Amino acid sequence: MLITYYLLGGVALLGSLAVQGWLRSTYGTWSKRPNTAGITGAEVATAILEANGLSNDVRVEMVKGDLTDHYDPAKKVVRLSEANYRQPSVAGMAVAAHEVGHALQHATAYAPLRWRSAVLPVAQIGSQWGPMLAVFGVMLGATGLLQVGIWLFAGAVVFQLITLPVEFDASKRAHAQLANLGLVTEQDAGGARAVLNAAAMTYVAAAATAIMYLVYFIMASRR
Repeated sequence: MLITYYLLGGVALLGSLAVQGWLRSTYGTWSKRPNTAGITGAEVATAILEANGLSNDVRVEMVKGDLTDHYDPAKKVVRLSEANYRQPSVAGMAVAAHEVGHALQHATAYAPLRWRSAVLPVAQIGSQWGPMLAVFGVMLGATGLLQVGIWLFAGAVVFQLITLPVEFDASKRAHAQLANLGLVTEQDAGGARAVLNAAAMTYVAAAATAIMYLVYFIMASRR
């Protein structure tokens, strides 16, 4: 069974590398392409927040790193990587709109976002300790230990699954906001869609990997 575990790990690693490569390639292409409106990611984020009456509630900040963009619901801050914050690229426009999409979810109490926040503490413990306990359970033939690992890891899997609608909805909101505010042309919209689709696939790959391991652990517990 451990051989199967390592084989799954190899498949998961290759899949993850492929998806990450696709994301970086797509992002790299469109980060070099100026958007037609000539506006930076920071300006895009600010415009969407203002249009939705959130400019006084949500801040936009720059953060170091590459593809480190995120929305912090606890502090109500949209953080954009330096390139996306400063440069008027198609990719920066798309990423900024997507992160503000999460702020819009937060403002409207979007249910899956609330569920994900509720599951997060369990998921953090489960992703760290679940696989470790499950593997030790398999190695030692300790069914009880394996079961504990499975239940902990299941919390991480639930988090990954809830993340999917959250991310897809944020992208949907991003496209709608860019179009409604007249910030994007048809050509830019295609590039923005390509960037956000590639980013979404990283979450799909993570969820698929988590499910694959959970199924493996469950099968191991029945032997």
